[in-house]
Amino acid sequence: MTHFPQPHSSRRAVRVQLGDSVPAAIRLEDGRRTKAKLQTISSTGGLLDLPCSLEKGDFVEVAFHTQSGPVHGMAELLTPTQKGKGGVLQPFRFVALEDDDHRRLRTSLDHVADRSLLGLKSARLNLSRTI
Repeated sequence: MTHFPQPHSSRRAVRVQLGDSVPAAIRLEDGRRTKAKLQTISSTGGLLDLPCSLEKGDFVEVAFHTQSGPVHGMAELLTPTQKGKGGVLQPFRFVALEDDDHRRLRTSLDHVADRSLLGLKSARLNLSRTI
């Protein structure tokens, strides 16, 4: 069954800053592929560091690995926000995730949040190894 992430109007989803160490694969509607680095992730979307901006409103497939396994979902690209290190930072929102992908994403996000709440060391390196 497919999960359709819905943002809560009263509170934002917890976001995890990853730095630039989590590779992501992007496949556009026309079949073209590009690589990106995942900067931030939440249960509703994230922020990609891309070599060049993609069209706002385009639907893409996004895939990346977490400690709980691979996550693969459909996403809508949003307006690029700024230039990154040699590229463009472009947010996206998930529009569909299979239940297993959603579970793996939530498990990884919860693990990072639990580490932070317990006061454990949560440097970017540790976060990038977790997700």
